[in-house]
Amino acid sequence: MTSPIIDSHHHFWDPERGDYGWLSGPFAPIRRVFAPEDLRPSLQANGVSGTVLVQTWNDLGETWDFIRTAAATDFVAGVVGWVDLTDPKVGQTLAELQAAPEGRWLVGIRHLIHEEADPNWLLRDDVRRGLRAVSDAGLVYDLVPKLPHLPAALRTVEDFPELRFVLDHIAKPDIKGGGFAPWAALMRGFAAHRDHVWCKLSGMVTEADWRDWTPEHLKPYVAEVLRIFGVDRCMFGTDWPVCLVAGSYDDVVGALKTCLGHLSEAERAQIFGRSAIEAYGLPAFATAGA
Repeated sequence: MTSPIIDSHHHFWDPERGDYGWLSGPFAPIRRVFAPEDLRPSLQANGVSGTVLVQTWNDLGETWDFIRTAAATDFVAGVVGWVDLTDPKVGQTLAELQAAPEGRWLVGIRHLIHEEADPNWLLRDDVRRGLRAVSDAGLVYDLVPKLPHLPAALRTVEDFPELRFVLDHIAKPDIKGGGFAPWAALMRGFAAHRDHVWCKLSGMVTEADWRDWTPEHLKPYVAEVLRIFGVDRCMFGTDWPVCLVAGSYDDVVGALKTCLGHLSEAERAQIFGRSAIEAYGLPAFATAGA
């Protein structure tokens, strides 16, 4: 049986319904509605079986919208939503989401920590209380740091060994600026926590030179992530439609395939599908033997 391909990271949005001020300047070309039918042709062209729909702004209403979208969309296999981790009632909020008819599609929680001015935001007492609630709910926590936030992210995964973490966009290194060394030095700290931390091979093309990147620019970063996390803790994601400022959906998939060309068929199947299923426990695939 062919192993399923899971795009572990994409978004939908309507700029008129959320806080999308960043969709300006160089991102203006993607300031429009992106909905399931916009993505479907690319999924079909690349043989993608299912996807993980990820929050786009810090809003509980979007989380409710996304789990309802997942229930109504055949290819969305799970949702990484947002809740206010600092809210003393965050456990109750998670329980209400999970108890809803569409609640089974909620597989993880994320906060845009890379937009927090405090690089130690994750270490706040109220945030850590919220992370314990995420753990108690049996959900994954997606980390989306930049370089200044990585020390706090490392401390967090060390302090919460019972919580599954997924590191988004290989922690957004400065590929265009050649920021490999400082990024790799911090990332290597995750090697000690591979039992409960996964890493998404996603978001790389938008950290590279949008007009001049090639798979060769991404290869050193992909190779380093594979060394740190191992094949069984790495997963494929496109970050569509953000990726469109730097390349098409096909370009992103093709680049990762090039970067992983030296791996065995079984190893590529792990990265392109099984890792996301295992990390998130995706409802539609959890019992598929994948």
